[in-house]
Amino acid sequence: MRARLGASDDPRRIFRVTLDAASAAGLVGAKRVLDSTPLYDAVATMDTITLIRSAIRGLLRVADEGLAAALRDVLSSGDDYAGTAKPQIDWDDAPARELLIDSRARDAFSCLAVLDGRGLDPAVVEAATLLATVVGQDLEQTDDGRFRIARRVAADRVVSTVDPDARHGHKTAARGFDGYKGHLSVDPDSEIVTDTEVSAGNVGDAAVAEQLIDDLLDTDTGTDAGPAADPAPTANDVSETEPETDTGTQPRTVYGDAAYGSGQFLDRLAEAGVDSRCKTQRPTAAGGMFTKDQFTVNLDDDTVTCPAGNTAGIRRGRDGDGTATFAAACTDCPLRAHCTSAAGGRSIRVGRYEQRLTDARSDQQHPDWVSDYRATRPKVERKIGHLMRRRHGGRRARVRGRRRVDADFNLLAAAHNLARLAVLGLRSTTTGWAAGIA
Repeated sequence: MRARLGASDDPRRIFRVTLDAASAAGLVGAKRVLDSTPLYDAVATMDTITLIRSAIRGLLRVADEGLAAALRDVLSSGDDYAGTAKPQIDWDDAPARELLIDSRARDAFSCLAVLDGRGLDPAVVEAATLLATVVGQDLEQTDDGRFRIARRVAADRVVSTVDPDARHGHKTAARGFDGYKGHLSVDPDSEIVTDTEVSAGNVGDAAVAEQLIDDLLDTDTGTDAGPAADPAPTANDVSETEPETDTGTQPRTVYGDAAYGSGQFLDRLAEAGVDSRCKTQRPTAAGGMFTKDQFTVNLDDDTVTCPAGNTAGIRRGRDGDGTATFAAACTDCPLRAHCTSAAGGRSIRVGRYEQRLTDARSDQQHPDWVSDYRATRPKVERKIGHLMRRRHGGRRARVRGRRRVDADFNLLAAAHNLARLAVLGLRSTTTGWAAGIA
């Protein structure tokens, strides 16, 4: 069934039908709570040698007989790349490890050189691109021409050739995982899931937030009224309609933790007339030094004044972000020890969305804001707990590839919407869908 859905023109149709029914019954309002959860990939994370050998093996597998022969002619390491097991060496011997890495790297670059300038089949192009990505992310060349494992971790590192879409991710600073993130939007009043997305594990939550609330952002700007609602669809035609959002009686509001409190997302909400209940982190500074909010940022004249009373202008780039530098003023400043240890003095970054962030930090100090946030935002945590129950496979993805994982996560959300609609007593009436027990 999942395969048929994935191959169809509308792989999300089951989820959409559940959302349509909930909307027609008046169970979907104008509030959304956002959050994400790790989805562990369904493959083993590979080290550099395994990645290179697997990528070369994959290239040989998709090449035709003539191209495969040309590729094998340039392999100089003596490895036939037939098996998945690591080469047998003394892994405690550093020179032996270095020789292994260098020889397999040279095999990889030799294969890529053979392919350069040729007309290739799409499958060969895909395999070659993966091989180039693997050697480019993990290797560097020393001054004497040898290849070694790079002394850094690539920002968008491929962790497996079996599932090239999976990435290293961090839910918290101390908690890492390999795989994907499942993002969801929930109506906090009915606990109906209104949208889902799956991203690579290294994608920030705010990066996909707009996709989760596009039904709110697409309505007319304003917080008191949305577009006029069409007559409620019946049980027979609900699958052919688009979900309606009941924004006529409540302001559109989005709730999220600090991961969603980015200036860009706050600005998008404000432009659409959507109230934000997304937490925005306060500035921090290492070693107990002065934080950014102890400086006075004047956006009217683009200046920043430090706690000692010195003022510096903000120099902005083309993108609108800027920096105020106090280099000269810091030299003899009596507060320098409490402000910075940098030789060049203190500098303050002022982003293009500085006013949005400042306003958000001010708003979230209000008791009503805090009360509303605490009463509403945690509801999405319970929904994540329902989705990640071990009887559904837990957090381990059951398929490979972001597109398939996305479809599976969306189907899981559809199942939970069906269960929730049953609890809410959804039923078909002569005028359409209705909730509650008759």
